[in-house]
Amino acid sequence: MNCFASGVLILSVAALAASCSRKPDSTALKPTAFGASIVESSGGKQFGQAGTPLPQPVVVQVNDEPGAAVTGALVEFAAAPGVTFDPVSALTDSSGQATTNVSLGGMAGRYQIAASTLDKTHKKVELKIEEIALGYQQTLGRRLNEQYCDRCHNAESTAERVSNYDNLEVKPHPFTEGETLDKLSDADLTAIITYGGPALNKSALMPAWGNTLKKTDVQALIAYIRAVSDPPSRSASAVFAKD
Repeated sequence: MNCFASGVLILSVAALAASCSRKPDSTALKPTAFGASIVESSGGKQFGQAGTPLPQPVVVQVNDEPGAAVTGALVEFAAAPGVTFDPVSALTDSSGQATTNVSLGGMAGRYQIAASTLDKTHKKVELKIEEIALGYQQTLGRRLNEQYCDRCHNAESTAERVSNYDNLEVKPHPFTEGETLDKLSDADLTAIITYGGPALNKSALMPAWGNTLKKTDVQALIAYIRAVSDPPSRSASAVFAKD
C-alpha cells in the first residue's frame, strides 16, 4: 500500500472512530412544563430597516389554563426565509417568558413571526406577531419623521425628544393611525405636508413644510406613513410569512 492510500485509510478510520464516539447533541432543549396559551409580552409591530436587527427583542409568555405563567415551556420561533432569530428556541424563565433577537429579511414589507409552544397533549399552540421592514425610501422617511414630525405626531416623549402633543389644542394623527390616514390620497398628504393643514381645511397648527422639505423628502415621508399604518394601507408592502 502506498503512502497516499495508507494516509486516506488512517483518516477514514479516525473519522469513523470520532463519529462513533461523538455524544448526542446535549444542547437540545427539553421542556419541563407545558402551557395552554402563548401571548405577546413586547416587541411586536416594530419598524426596522430591511436586513437589519430589530431595535428591541421579541418577548412572549406561556400561560397555563388559569392564566398563570409557566416556567420551563419550550418556545420555538419561525418566519419566512431570510428572517433570523437569536435564539431560535428557548425555555421560558421564571416569569414564563422567552426572549429572542430578530433580524428581518432583506425585502421591504411586513414579516409575520410565529412563536409556538406545546400544550399538555403535545398539540402546537401558536402566536403570530407582525414586524415591519423598511426599504431605502421608507427609512429616509422615518428619519425625516424623527427630525420634523414626531415631536407633534407622537404623544410619547423620549430621552432624545420631548413631545409637544399634549400642548396642541387639535391633536395630530399618529402616522400609525391607518383608519384615518388611509382615507387620504397621496396627493392629499402631499398638499398637507407642503402647504400646511389649511390646504385641506385641516388645523392651522399643521405648518407648511414646502420651504424645508424637497419633493423627494415629501414622497419619502408618505412612503413611511403608508408602510407603518395600522391597519395596513391599501398600498402597503408585501406580507412575508413562513411556508
